Amino acid sequence: MSLYSALTTSVAGLGAQSTAMQNISGNIANTSTNGFKRVDTAFVDLVSNHNANSSKQTSGSVLASSRQTNTVAGSVDGSQTSTHMSISGDGYFVVYEKIGEVDGTPIFDGTPLYTRRGDFTQDEDGYFVNEAGYYLAVIELDDTTGNPVSSVPEPTTFQEGFMAAEATTTLTYNGNLPAIPTTTDPSGYLMTGGVGYSSDPTTAGAGVVQAQDETQFISQSISGGAITAYVANGENASVQLRWAKIAEGDATAIPPTEDTWNLFYKSDTNATGAAAKWTNVGQDYTFDATGKMTSPLANVTVPAMTIDGVDLGNIILDHGGNGDGITAYATTTGISNMNLSQDGAAAGEQTSISIDNAGYVVANYSNGKSSNMAEVILASFDGDNYLARASGGAFRATDDSGLAILGATGSIRGSSLESSNVDIADEFSKMIISQQAYSANTRVLSTARDMLTEVMQIIR
Repeated sequence: MSLYSALTTSVAGLGAQSTAMQNISGNIANTSTNGFKRVDTAFVDLVSNHNANSSKQTSGSVLASSRQTNTVAGSVDGSQTSTHMSISGDGYFVVYEKIGEVDGTPIFDGTPLYTRRGDFTQDEDGYFVNEAGYYLAVIELDDTTGNPVSSVPEPTTFQEGFMAAEATTTLTYNGNLPAIPTTTDPSGYLMTGGVGYSSDPTTAGAGVVQAQDETQFISQSISGGAITAYVANGENASVQLRWAKIAEGDATAIPPTEDTWNLFYKSDTNATGAAAKWTNVGQDYTFDATGKMTSPLANVTVPAMTIDGVDLGNIILDHGGNGDGITAYATTTGISNMNLSQDGAAAGEQTSISIDNAGYVVANYSNGKSSNMAEVILASFDGDNYLARASGGAFRATDDSGLAILGATGSIRGSSLESSNVDIADEFSKMIISQQAYSANTRVLSTARDMLTEVMQIIR
């Protein structure tokens, strides 16, 4: 009888709208939950009977099911915490659930979980744990080579460490020399032939300035900057540089001559008398009339550089891959646009740990250096929306989702968090519709009941 079908269909409608309201309430409750993925409701009609005559086909009931939105990303907001991170594009963090401890060491469930919630911070043991209590799995990197030490991400503890000193091997040095240098001895800035010096400081590969000639040398040269260099045992030395123009070019000469400069470093601060105080790096820097080097020098090797007794070994002066890092344009002051840096470091203590935009766990040290300790690996699935939900914004792989594929195409963004993908305005709209549909189903139910009552009264 059709009235009975109406009754059962109304009950099914009430149940379906209750399911929808349940999903809506869960979505609204998790509006502020990092990485939460809303659950939509899909309605499917059920045909109670089938007849070849199209006019006799009826919709007998309705079924509500949950529809996942795991592939819909939430907005990304910046975070002041350096270990927070979000995912741009496809992928999930691999995490594990702690199930106990043995002698103070955490024991983890052997089955990995997956999440987009990236609010990770370090716990007392040095593990990265998000606010839902899940432990981040990473792949550790070798301290020396930087290569992965395994292929399977696992929860890893990161303790405070110490970085040994790194020896300086290269000085990166770029700058613009003045075509006419301003010195304290303008009439004597040319050092051709070493006039006035006890020994010729311009001798290629062996030129030195004796301590007794330093005053004249300073007056006829310009400062080239200074930087601290290091040796492997942690000792350091101050590399002080000076430039001296040793030959004036003449474009009208046949053949034309070139401006020539020499670079010196202070090799012995305490030298006196005839002892060498400044040492020539042993390379002529020649420039044409436009201020460009006539023979571009990509780098110059200074052999056995020793400063105040500290043996730095062979030091490379890197002037850029094209050899155009040193120029001599028409300026009348000292060296300009100077860039002087070195690749060594003093020993340092670990000051912080962060996660960068490449997905590396980075240790930062007091000496200004950093090192990559581990890599955060993202997992992807062929059927994201078929993952099984777990508490805390985590998911489990299922037969329908397929196995996790390590190396997702998404990228990691450090110091940020992905918000919930819930649109509160949209949820309110769905709630109003669900409320009206639920109310309408109650009307159908009460009306069908009244009609059945009328039938029963006919019998009486």
